[in-house]
Amino acid sequence: MSEWTWEFHPPELSDGLPIGAIAEIERIATELVFLGRDAEGVGKPTHRVGGLRQLPLGSGSGFIVFMVVDHLEEILILQVNLL
Repeated sequence: MSEWTWEFHPPELSDGLPIGAIAEIERIATELVFLGRDAEGVGKPTHRVGGLRQLPLGSGSGFIVFMVVDHLEEILILQVNLL
């Protein structure tokens, strides 16, 4: 079982987001946690690994920016952009 976790950073990042968007972000974050350090290669940019990563939300409703913090075994959701 993975010891990895995820969180919004800052925690109030999720304040005011629609329930559907939060559910989609939680779904994606859970999948990223399952991948652990391999999540460093998921999403954009595709030409490098690590750093800030970007993933689209379902049905083109926006995207998230996240970072894999390997030494903490944590995925940080840093930005949410809804279209």
